[in-house]
Amino acid sequence: MGDELPETASTWTGAVFLSYASQDAETAQRICEALRSAGVEVWFDQSELRGGDAWDQLIRKQIKTCALFVPIISRNTHARTEGYFRLEWKLAVDRSHLIMANKAFLVPVVIDSTRDDDENVPEKFRELQWTRLEAGKAPSEFVKRILQLLSAELGHSPTMTRGPVAARPRRFPRLGLWLAVAVLVAPIAYLLVYKPWIPKSNPASPPAVAATRETASTGPFAPPPHSIAVLPFVNMSGDASQEYFSDGLTEEVLDSLSHVNALQVAARTSAFSFKGKDTDIGVIARRLNVAAVLEGSVRRSSHTVRITAQLINAVTGFHVWSETYDRDLGDVLKLQTEIASAVATALKVSLLKDVSEDIELGATRNPAAFDAYLRGRKIGRTALTPEATQDAISAYTEAIQLDPNYALAFAERSLELSNYATFDAVRPAVHGAYERALADAHAALALAPALAVGHYALGVVLANSLKFAPAKEEYRRAMELAPGSARMLVGYSRNAASMGHATEAISSGRRAITLDPLNFHVYRGVGIALGDARRYPEAIAAFKTSISLEPSYVRNHALLGQVYYAMGNFEAARSACAVASADMAGQFCLALTYQRLGRRGDAEVMLQRLESSVGEKGAYDYACIYAQWGDKANALQWLERAVQLRDSGLLYLKVDSDLDPLRAEPRFQAIERDLKFPD
Repeated sequence: MGDELPETASTWTGAVFLSYASQDAETAQRICEALRSAGVEVWFDQSELRGGDAWDQLIRKQIKTCALFVPIISRNTHARTEGYFRLEWKLAVDRSHLIMANKAFLVPVVIDSTRDDDENVPEKFRELQWTRLEAGKAPSEFVKRILQLLSAELGHSPTMTRGPVAARPRRFPRLGLWLAVAVLVAPIAYLLVYKPWIPKSNPASPPAVAATRETASTGPFAPPPHSIAVLPFVNMSGDASQEYFSDGLTEEVLDSLSHVNALQVAARTSAFSFKGKDTDIGVIARRLNVAAVLEGSVRRSSHTVRITAQLINAVTGFHVWSETYDRDLGDVLKLQTEIASAVATALKVSLLKDVSEDIELGATRNPAAFDAYLRGRKIGRTALTPEATQDAISAYTEAIQLDPNYALAFAERSLELSNYATFDAVRPAVHGAYERALADAHAALALAPALAVGHYALGVVLANSLKFAPAKEEYRRAMELAPGSARMLVGYSRNAASMGHATEAISSGRRAITLDPLNFHVYRGVGIALGDARRYPEAIAAFKTSISLEPSYVRNHALLGQVYYAMGNFEAARSACAVASADMAGQFCLALTYQRLGRRGDAEVMLQRLESSVGEKGAYDYACIYAQWGDKANALQWLERAVQLRDSGLLYLKVDSDLDPLRAEPRFQAIERDLKFPD
């Protein structure tokens, strides 16, 4: 390994590398968050999406350049005779031999009663004093020690604070921000759940963020050079009801920047997670791994809008550019192009073409139509009932009536119609919604053939209509047209996984995590893809990360339980699924798990609850339950009924491990042939 290690310390950064066994991922996460909340840059394979040469080279590079290496020692590392963490430990020990004896580099941490003379850890670790963190809790003394060790090597850098935009007040807190997050991917919610009958529910709340003011890291920070986050612009209109306009306009600017190919733009969900929080720019940038942050304010009057924007270099803390724009509301579309071009110029990004064509694709210059469209987006993000979804559809309908050529409004209405179908247990109404959704998607693409969200909307309705081959092509086209969109990447990932294309699914999912690192839906989607690929330990890590970002979204606990079930860890499955016992996903999981635990009566109670909630709409899921119960006759009967009902759960038939007991049955094989899954 000697030729792979640095010859000097000149390449060191201020980062801390956490190394752990996969069974200790949850504990490592707590230590990571404690350090990050103090502004420490932590290298931590958070979702454990491990594999491939590129990933391996990244880990080796990080170990070669980190300032401190923290091996997390436990009874799990003692028991594991093999594991990637052991290679990490060897690389760190090899590097330590090149470092001065009085220079801190290895900081062993033990999280249980493992003895410090444990023969299963490297001798180099045993020579050092171990830090004991009870149950993996990182007290302030530990965090201070890490800061002191980093400071001794690197010195302190100034804290970056958020500069003012106009004479702005504190950002308005907004209840239910993560309700909006929950519906960020509402159009693909059907594809982001492990079982397709699950409706939207369970309002989410923001992920835990330290209540005290966070500070920027004391260590060097090296994000991608042309990466940027757009924070929600402050509503300066003096009317809280105009919040939808300032938020919506922020998102339009964000989308405009994503059309600049040379820029990596953090997705809306992650960027908006800081709304209402007095968080330093440096901390925001580190959590989103971006080099620049754009923030601003919006003041709207009856016919005009004033936007003040400023760009901040997140590494230095200096303002790079600021501008105030006064425009008629009808010029907002042109204004988006102006801001995107100005930001690109300030970041020294060369525009290879005029981006206005991409930015303005499918949009409108009718201010009233634009306003209705923004209202539809706002409602759609927080729609948790059929009635709210109908309100979003109505807003998009108003936008289309005001501008019949508004392709974006057609595409978003299509997605809301597909979403509405997931609420309705009456099959004719479902098919009616899908038919309207299909018409809207085609209308959007007729107006703007290169509109990514139009192809995406068409992919959603085709997949839910069991037209798998054309759906796959639409998802692929959407991702090609908008490679910087986490929304398109997650949709493609989920669909590819259900078609059995695990490598493509996981690759696009990893890219989505890079763009949207604080979105629990993204980790959930990746977890589902990994589960479909039967990569269960990695799926568990992804679901645990999703849960850590949003613990109250109980359906994730059910998804985690289903992975434990697939692994044969039925007690862990029961424990996880019990958290969601009031939810249909939890009831499905418990119906499977109780049977395996010998609690047939309890399993039948869960099935009865499920049947009383969804009736025949759960046909596909009943087939899964009976298949796992060993009742092949009932399972095949329900599966054939699912085909008759065109149950969109059949999307998962090719990869669903619950149906494995049926795969040798001629009736099952006939169904799979008739569904015409693409190769």
